[in-house]
Amino acid sequence: MRVLIVDDEPLARTALAQILASRPDVEHFDSACDAIEAQEYLSKDVYDVVLLDISMPELSGLELLGRLQKSQRPIPSVVLVTAYAQHTLAAFEKHAVDYVLKPFSSERLNQALDFAFRRSAGERAARLVELIPHLKTLTQQSSSKIAIKANGRIVFIDPYDLIAVQAEGNYVLLQQEAGSFLLRESISTVAEKFKPYGFVRIHRSVLVNSAFVQDIRPCATGEYELRVKGGKEYTVTRTYKNNLKSLARFWMGTGTALAD
Repeated sequence: MRVLIVDDEPLARTALAQILASRPDVEHFDSACDAIEAQEYLSKDVYDVVLLDISMPELSGLELLGRLQKSQRPIPSVVLVTAYAQHTLAAFEKHAVDYVLKPFSSERLNQALDFAFRRSAGERAARLVELIPHLKTLTQQSSSKIAIKANGRIVFIDPYDLIAVQAEGNYVLLQQEAGSFLLRESISTVAEKFKPYGFVRIHRSVLVNSAFVQDIRPCATGEYELRVKGGKEYTVTRTYKNNLKSLARFWMGTGTALAD
């Protein structure tokens, strides 16, 4: 089996590569840091399976799927590996064969690889029929927006699109990749409401969306520096250090990095 990893998150690429390296049936795999680089790999080589993230800069996973459909080259089996369940239904309409939600386990990813590589086209089609009702339910649940009052109007935003929430006096700043919203609310109230969407408290005044976290590094003070997509860094205080464990379903090769 030849596999191409396509994900703009270094930690996700590393975790996927480690799982692939442990499988005896994977003869070769490559890693692309975005969909643009993935197109270069796909134009030069043939892959059996593509492990594809959806939310990426410049060219999304959905756009890459659309381009693959128009290509004259053989289309590999595509497995979505994403934190954004609301997009999975659209991807299945473009002939993805399975999906794995982040944070993922090695067991779940291996199941998806087995299915994508070993099952016939008919079996994959039958699997799609099974998944559609579940995907619709999942999409409806995950795409529910929240309404906030901003600048004298009601704005509807998707919490999955927020990178971080930061307290500023009696307000909180909801930060997106482009733009932000100031909301009169306490950080504790927001932390409770946003917890189901993958937000982790790392400081008494900061929440981060785990889907946007790229790396963490320990400091001599016992604190940590956490970097999110886009390059912004936050300090993780010792009080909230244990919350970092929820950033990933499993940790590999990290030793006692987060030991108490």
